[in-house]
Amino acid sequence: MTFLRRFAIRHGSLSRGLGALSPASLGAPGSVTLHRVGVEKLPSRGLPFTGHNDTHTSWLHTETPESVEVDLKRLDGEDTGIADVLMCRQKAKNALGRVFVSQMRELVSSLHHDTAVRVVVFRSLVQGVFCAALLPMPTVAAVDGFALGGGLELALACDLRTAANSAQMGLIETTRGLLPGAGGSQRLPRAVGFALAKELIFTGRRVDGQRAVDMGLVNRATEQNSDGDAAYREALSLAREILPQAPIAVRMAKEAMNRGMEVDITSGMAIERMCYARVIPTRDRQEGMAAFIEKRPPRYIGE
Repeated sequence: MTFLRRFAIRHGSLSRGLGALSPASLGAPGSVTLHRVGVEKLPSRGLPFTGHNDTHTSWLHTETPESVEVDLKRLDGEDTGIADVLMCRQKAKNALGRVFVSQMRELVSSLHHDTAVRVVVFRSLVQGVFCAALLPMPTVAAVDGFALGGGLELALACDLRTAANSAQMGLIETTRGLLPGAGGSQRLPRAVGFALAKELIFTGRRVDGQRAVDMGLVNRATEQNSDGDAAYREALSLAREILPQAPIAVRMAKEAMNRGMEVDITSGMAIERMCYARVIPTRDRQEGMAAFIEKRPPRYIGE
């Protein structure tokens, strides 16, 4: 929520903000028609809506399906507990305009206290473009195309990142007379180191997926496939590794690391102890110990 609030205040409308720059202006491949299925008629105007249709997709807000720019899909079956945040601002290539940011903030707010969601994957439905947010559960950004300027800043706001080798990433604001203004100048040094972050921001250089994984900007990179969703598939694979783990323990581990990074080591150890203490009385901690003693897989319920 902090990232989105800062971005909305600083950048405002699409015409003022850099956002995820249009691929047309950057030499990216042209866009294709986006086909969506299973759209529900919403019961009211301008109000959040949660519900599932045959495709298990929740469509947010407003009067018409065309106005949906950020959507939520809850996976089911063995993937129950994974939620996809779908960025589908087709005409503007996921540029971070007022409606986009507003819908993203509302969706993130709805997820914040949703204990049924254990991992969130952010992906773009606009081919070739990626354009998360502060959530208690792990978040994964899947970068299958361009993530430039605000697009990369969104990806940096996630805990983990996957990318296609052909993806293009960079904080290119200095090439447009700007500087990263939605957290990029702070998050990039924490991801790749101070000197390298300065080099990337000062030059506005773009890097592909393989270079990004080499420098620690993304966790995993893979060859693009014919469907153009290789990074998403890799993100889903990563989410599936997280899914069986104790959700409260995972959330507390995230909080300990995130808060600990901002303070000295002594304070960080105190934060770790506080997070550890919050896990001790949980039923999941008891289940984990019982499963270990009984030599069976644990069955965590998030309590």
